[in-house]
Amino acid sequence: MTIDVDIKRLQWRAHHRGTKEADLLIGGFFDAHHATWDAAQRATFAQILDEQDVDIMAWALGTAAPPERFAGPMIEDLRKLNYIRVAK
Repeated sequence: MTIDVDIKRLQWRAHHRGTKEADLLIGGFFDAHHATWDAAQRATFAQILDEQDVDIMAWALGTAAPPERFAGPMIEDLRKLNYIRVAK
């Protein structure tokens, strides 16, 4: 699979979660960070996308700890929440 196809698949999965809130949080995170990810980071994000939205959102908001396999820089960046665009 080429990187472009991989990125497009991740983009679609990140932006089509089922709720507007999850789309904004997870899709916004993808938009802000995917350009700097290497293959291992893309694979980690794909694994995160396999998890339930409520869990991902809880990790981002700090109301639940992520599984050890996800602990690290990606979750730390997810928790910053500086990638969510809010309409004014």
